[in-house]
Amino acid sequence: MIKVNSLIKLLKKNNSTFFSGVPDSVLKELSFYLKNKKNHFIATSEGAAVSLGIGHYLSTKKIPCIYMQNSGLSNALNPLISIAHKNVYSIPLILIIGWRGSPRIKDEPQHNVKGKITEKILKLLGIKYTILRSNSDLKKFDAQIKNAKKNKSIVACLIEQDTLEKNNKKINKKDFFKVDKENFFKTLLETLDNKSKIISSTGYNSRELMFIREKYQLKKSKDFYMVGGMGHTSSVALGYSLSTNKKTICIDGDGSFLMHLGSIKTAGTFANKNFKYILLNNNTHDSVGGQSTYANNINFEKLSKSLGFKKFYSIKNNQNLKKNLKQFLSGNSLNFLEVRVSNSKIKKLPRPKDLIKIKNQFMK
Repeated sequence: MIKVNSLIKLLKKNNSTFFSGVPDSVLKELSFYLKNKKNHFIATSEGAAVSLGIGHYLSTKKIPCIYMQNSGLSNALNPLISIAHKNVYSIPLILIIGWRGSPRIKDEPQHNVKGKITEKILKLLGIKYTILRSNSDLKKFDAQIKNAKKNKSIVACLIEQDTLEKNNKKINKKDFFKVDKENFFKTLLETLDNKSKIISSTGYNSRELMFIREKYQLKKSKDFYMVGGMGHTSSVALGYSLSTNKKTICIDGDGSFLMHLGSIKTAGTFANKNFKYILLNNNTHDSVGGQSTYANNINFEKLSKSLGFKKFYSIKNNQNLKKNLKQFLSGNSLNFLEVRVSNSKIKKLPRPKDLIKIKNQFMK
């Protein structure tokens, strides 16, 4: 295992003290260390984090550190290739990548697919990298960073699950809002009719929805769980809703909402009345450590209406849940609902397993 302090010292030694990225469960110990640090900026997407780093380098000539999960590496390809690449502007960057689906570690199907090709992607991009598994690997990474600074190129490290030594301090997730998620999901599933379809975002939202449906044996409506594709939930739901009259419920999270915010404008422009958008806002990246999304001070009523939604609904407490949900779902217009939920309280959430079966059942 590697201490986060050891990695930070290596970076500081190379005059790299600017950090930006998207929180990742593999790197949550790094996120915990960086919390409230002056030069740490949580980005809405990996491409945005890379771009922040590029701007930092242009201003200071210092090489920035960009962290991400390997699933988000694809989001970062555009600025990595078309701006930072050595054959374009030749801007040095340090990428710290959480390696879900590493061939050595058993993981979920969506992580296994990306995990197997992560090294190939880095090689295709011409990015030298080190797999960090022990302190001895830090020396190799240090040499690669020095070379990247000299040649003004991009360098990366891959970090597998449980490589970073856990911090003894307990990471406390702050509850910003009050609505109990389990009660909300249970009430929603009880309220929907048999023909309704739910498309839910990656992270805890889909896992909780699946768990609560099974726990209370709630059979009405059918679900499609976005086990990956963070930020694309609204687009999948919109695409489905445009070719059916069935009520299509999009359940999104605040981190997912912000990652590809432009997709909500597309929904606001083209969606029919059968498209119902629910934003579960807890102001945190709940499933990867509880880091803030900074969504708590957004006026979603003004935002949603400016993007094309006709009516805005808000649920801020556990009172009259069923009544409020019925009003939102039955509205004969393009509706947006913000639910101010607390963080997940369910322990050991299951993950969707037979994804092909889930897809086939949803499409019936």
